[in-house]
Amino acid sequence: MSGVAVRLENVHKAYEKGGATIRVLTDCNLELAAGEAVSIVGPSGCGKSTFLHLLGMLDRPGSGRILFDDKDIAAMRESGRDRLRNRHVGFVFQAHHLLPEHSAIDNVAIPARLAGCSAAVARGRAEALLKAMGLGKRISHRPGELSGGEQQRVAIARAMVMGPGLVLADEPTGNLDPATSDGVFERMMDMVNQLGSTLVVVTHSLELAGRFSRRLRLNDGHFEEVTV
Repeated sequence: MSGVAVRLENVHKAYEKGGATIRVLTDCNLELAAGEAVSIVGPSGCGKSTFLHLLGMLDRPGSGRILFDDKDIAAMRESGRDRLRNRHVGFVFQAHHLLPEHSAIDNVAIPARLAGCSAAVARGRAEALLKAMGLGKRISHRPGELSGGEQQRVAIARAMVMGPGLVLADEPTGNLDPATSDGVFERMMDMVNQLGSTLVVVTHSLELAGRFSRRLRLNDGHFEEVTV
């Protein structure tokens, strides 16, 4: 799978909290072309992370359809969703979530091992990605021996190890200083472009969002195109 086309049709998502209903997405419709890169902005609590969880099959909508290349992932059984997520969706979070007791190469290899790849194949992919991320001399280092920017580059390599058709990034450079942030962002974009993946980046940074040709704002449960 290279990039996947994503379509939301009348998606609704709400939570119950303290006896009140909190509506996050309301009859939401959206189309992303295969290989498209888009940024999403909006105030805290508006549902940006919830939207990523729905796309990443970590949660299900209350109603409506979410389609990957015309396959309704919301209607799939959990086992099928797990397989699809592992093989075709890459996650990059603000916190890198690396396993501290494992080396960089072993952290990156984890999704491939979970997908059934042999240790040799998984580590071969991981090493190639780490070298592409400029970490060829750091592959045996554990997270505690790496800088914040290096740790996030390891996390990006891990997200890419299965060649995902969809990459979901939630504040991918939010914990980094501006100079380091720029370098990490450029590495991530290079990798996404090489794979031809569809990319969705959620961010509070208007500067980062402005680097995308398509920008969306999540407002009152709906997406709005940002043209300025």
